[in-house]
Amino acid sequence: MTDSTPLIIPELVVLDAQAGPAKEDVIDFLAATVAGAGRASTSEGLAEDARAREATAPTGIPGGIAIPHCRSPHVLAPSLGFARLAEPVDFGAADGVPADLVFMIAAPDGADDVHLQLLAKLARGLMQAEFTGALREADSAEDVARIVTGQVQPELLEGAEGAEGAEGAEDSKGAQAADKPKDDAVSAPAAKASGEEVVIVGVSSCPTGIAHTFMAAEALEQAGKDRGVTVAIEGQGSGKIDALDPALVERASAVIFAHDLPVKGRERFAGKPVIDVGVKAAVNDAGALVDQALAAIDDPSAARVPAAAASQDASEEAEGSVHWARRLQQAVMTGVSYMIPFVAAGGLLIALGFLFGGYDIALTPEGATDSVAATVVNEYSLTNLPGTVAGAEYATGFMLYLGSVLFMLGQAAMGFLVPALAGYIAFGLAGRPGIAPGFAMGVVAGAVGAGFIGGLVGGILAGYFAAWLVGLDVPRWLRGLMPVVVIPLGTTLVVGSLMYMVLGRPLGTLMTNLQDGLTAMSGGGSAIFLGIILGLMMCFDLGGPVNKAAYLFGTAGLAANTQASFEIMAAVMAAGMVPPIAVSVATFLRPRLFTKAEVENGRSAWLLGLSFISEGAIPFAAADPLRIIPSTMAGGAVTGALCMAMHVGSRAPHGGLFVAFAIQNVFGFILAILAGVAVTAALVVLLKSHAHKA
Repeated sequence: MTDSTPLIIPELVVLDAQAGPAKEDVIDFLAATVAGAGRASTSEGLAEDARAREATAPTGIPGGIAIPHCRSPHVLAPSLGFARLAEPVDFGAADGVPADLVFMIAAPDGADDVHLQLLAKLARGLMQAEFTGALREADSAEDVARIVTGQVQPELLEGAEGAEGAEGAEDSKGAQAADKPKDDAVSAPAAKASGEEVVIVGVSSCPTGIAHTFMAAEALEQAGKDRGVTVAIEGQGSGKIDALDPALVERASAVIFAHDLPVKGRERFAGKPVIDVGVKAAVNDAGALVDQALAAIDDPSAARVPAAAASQDASEEAEGSVHWARRLQQAVMTGVSYMIPFVAAGGLLIALGFLFGGYDIALTPEGATDSVAATVVNEYSLTNLPGTVAGAEYATGFMLYLGSVLFMLGQAAMGFLVPALAGYIAFGLAGRPGIAPGFAMGVVAGAVGAGFIGGLVGGILAGYFAAWLVGLDVPRWLRGLMPVVVIPLGTTLVVGSLMYMVLGRPLGTLMTNLQDGLTAMSGGGSAIFLGIILGLMMCFDLGGPVNKAAYLFGTAGLAANTQASFEIMAAVMAAGMVPPIAVSVATFLRPRLFTKAEVENGRSAWLLGLSFISEGAIPFAAADPLRIIPSTMAGGAVTGALCMAMHVGSRAPHGGLFVAFAIQNVFGFILAILAGVAVTAALVVLLKSHAHKA
């Protein structure tokens, strides 16, 4: 779809529609309309995505209007489906009035900024009585399409034959004219000579970033006009953000945040009185919010945007209302998430190094100070390829050199494992000022032998201490130095000293005991029990905190380069591969037990499973957790136990079957996965068949 193609055409419009008594019926009706016009690949998929969005929050707005909307991979081009209902349907509007005008805003996953801005214009238009009134009075689908196009894409009507004589076009141009002051509002106050006008600025945002974001902005700006106040709102939607003029922000007397997502650039508003609400509050009663903002200007006790917000962009969502334990969990998961790319890249490079150079390159020959790989990289080059090198019994020449280079690259990346974990835990707690001291604590943890446990503790301490410094009320002249000098220096000094002088040795002892315990559990019945526990954890939440904890446990030990660590990594990876493959097999065996969307997902889930992407089973678990999750856990436990029993090992932390060259006992690895898949698929079919009969 090009920029000159209308978002709405007569085929997307239905007047006096008999869609059904419930909002789900209307959504299905409009999804079928959009698909029937060739704008979506499947009406069922679009309807399912729109209903999922509707379940998060009602899309009805005051005045008898509803705007169900979604981003969906089933949408082929940004489109607006419209129904003027014969019988209004309740969409949960705040005024309790059922909707007779319903727009379905359908945006593809990859919608560009231009189309998202057009959808934003529509959202603003829906807050204007002239625009909605013209829609209610339109006589035909062509009139509706013309009115809406005049609001969102007026350039398509310019020069059109007879356009200037069409009543609908005139109405839409009037609506468009009413929409223009937003752009003017940002710069107009600076042009006024009096300097006496009251200026209120703010930000609006919603999870989807298409409709409510811009409807809230329009409602607030219109409420400001009604009161003779300049109101300019920055809509932080899915497309390009048109930022407020910094000069206007500086002159503003108050701020309104109407948002469901963290405000980007909150530091711009530091120190100003603030009204902080959800986005729906602005859509439902913007006038009340403007009145509250006006009252806050002269109220010395009014809430204000904290000055410390200049360095808290990344942690604002967790502030205030989130319980400390939940915030800590989120920070740890942030650290794990940022650490995984280092592990994946480093581990796979090491595995490739073994493939080309042999496993001997990781060893340090007797009497030598460096590993074989380090010796080769330091002493040889492409023009001076190694022959026989002491300790290297597998490869020579170019293959040995290439394997050594890949191995050293992988080791360098793996060296960031603990620093990245600690650094981004601190980032999750304190924002950007926590990154530098957090990374430093990760290095300290490695120096004192505390490993990933030391990284966890050091990152948490650095994050909390940096967050405390961020919250200090310092003089204005010092604020600019806080995030770049004072906080990193103070946090590194205090927490680093604590790690070296107090915590380092105990944490190092704990890490050593843990590694020794794992080594002891790698044999006999204890190994099988450990495999069961790891399998259950990997399949419990399919990429969630429990899954990530098991994965971190496996990858952190991988750096020890011991047989026990290789076996643990193999059990973790094999168990994590089971759920997507198993649900794919189940959809193939008994497709009638699954929805059409699930059957389609099943066609690709097996490939995700072979790649060790456990998240491929999430759509199935989300739709039927009581049957899917226990089934996957059972299969994962079987796989983990068999891997440990057969001493399967993996030198690679990721890649699934595609890193078979790094797997010890490949036959056992495949057998364990097949056994787990068989158990899970059988349980899924059995439980779903029972539910289907019931």
